Amino acid sequence: MGTLGRAIYTVGFWIRETGQALDRLGCRLQGNYYFQEQLSRHRTLMNIFDKAPVVDKDAFVAPGASIIGDVQVGPKSSIWYGCVLRGDVNSIRVGSGANIQDNSLVHVAKSNLSGKAFPTIIGDNVTIGHSAVIHGCTVEDEAFVGMGATLLDGVVVEKHAMVAAGALVRQDIRIPTGEVWGGNPAKYLRKLTDEEIEFIFQSATNYSNLAQVHAVENAKSFDEIEFEKVLRKKFAKKDEEYDSMLGVIRETPPELILPDDVLPDKAPKYSKK
Repeated sequence: MGTLGRAIYTVGFWIRETGQALDRLGCRLQGNYYFQEQLSRHRTLMNIFDKAPVVDKDAFVAPGASIIGDVQVGPKSSIWYGCVLRGDVNSIRVGSGANIQDNSLVHVAKSNLSGKAFPTIIGDNVTIGHSAVIHGCTVEDEAFVGMGATLLDGVVVEKHAMVAAGALVRQDIRIPTGEVWGGNPAKYLRKLTDEEIEFIFQSATNYSNLAQVHAVENAKSFDEIEFEKVLRKKFAKKDEEYDSMLGVIRETPPELILPDDVLPDKAPKYSKK
């Protein structure tokens, strides 16, 4: 940010501060009739009773997610935007390298009609698709649960098994290794291919890498975000072929370079000297 930019930023800052001061003064003059702005009560990590969440330092929990009570999240796992993991009446365990995608719900059962208590256990390198509901069940290592699927109390999804998108898996169903189940209620559809089994592991790896990018972005300060906006505006609509005709060589700022292990096909075309 140049000298002029800093001056404009400073003027804008003081104008906003003045506006806030005038708003506070007006509220005091209005007495009991002024509008009270309520603070958000959302907490990403929240204790319940005597239980507190434990999240590994290498895990990613997105802003807007809620992890409540007796929940443990292992290294390199990711809990995405809008997810709720509520371990209030039993425990939730998430292994390493697992990903629970946006708007999914994970809960537990203190007791069901048969009087059984069911925690929720999610193994290593598990993928749980967007808006899935996982309730009092076990998803073993390298299993896959599709978008919008619902797993009820006592369900066990074995290693290298897949639940199709939108499926409803009834209580106490066990989905064996290497099988795809789908439908409402869910039934056996077919065997998984070797390529699909490999995809399950690759999906978990891709999300682990992507979570690192989101973690870095969410950790940026306001000044860093504003600086990148200026850079993106400067480098917008710059064509490599047109630049080469003019003899111009542009260097992409390192802040705008996406890591090669995340969406490699989307990497910027500009040179990385």
